[in-house]
Amino acid sequence: MNDNATAAAPVGTNILSVDDLLTDFRVVVRQGSRRGIRLERLFWVTLKQLAEQNRMTIGEMVEEIAQANGDTSNLASAIRVACLRWMADQNAELNQLASLRTVSSILGACPAPAFALSSAKKILAFNPAFQILVRRQLPVSFGADAQRELRLSLDLNVADIFARLSANEGVPIASGFVIGAAERRYRGQLNIVRAPIKAPKVLLSFVVNG
Repeated sequence: MNDNATAAAPVGTNILSVDDLLTDFRVVVRQGSRRGIRLERLFWVTLKQLAEQNRMTIGEMVEEIAQANGDTSNLASAIRVACLRWMADQNAELNQLASLRTVSSILGACPAPAFALSSAKKILAFNPAFQILVRRQLPVSFGADAQRELRLSLDLNVADIFARLSANEGVPIASGFVIGAAERRYRGQLNIVRAPIKAPKVLLSFVVNG
């Protein structure tokens, strides 16, 4: 199946699961004392992750949260706030790493021709080696006008590539491609992986015979 390059597409978001609203009552050991705490399941999961990152037991993590908040009587609320703060910090850090700027850095570090392709089949970024390949194979310079003239198609459908990468836990997908300008065409092979960002969905495409 042939998939030609065009422009952007929406990304869906799974906001809430019914199970996230269910609460569990658990007994936590704090300094040798047992205390019952009721939290939504999602907060128990997050609290466990927070404790593991800090190399603590859940009881030790709860004790630290209690001490940081003056051992308030509403310990469950303090735990929820601590979990949300930790998740917000994690998200901010990931957003710095998982960005199109990072994708451009990855491409720039690659010696082979490579480019980033959106789920809407639009080239978002490319490295100097890809620019050299296009100049060598096609009768164009690489200014803005020339980029609009370039036409890219893949042998595989982009949506199918994303689905296969997800099903195969990120194992690279091989696909043929054709890039052209005016009457000239260049055919090659790509190794394709999912870029380490959530949105927009992006493919990293590495030319293997450039």
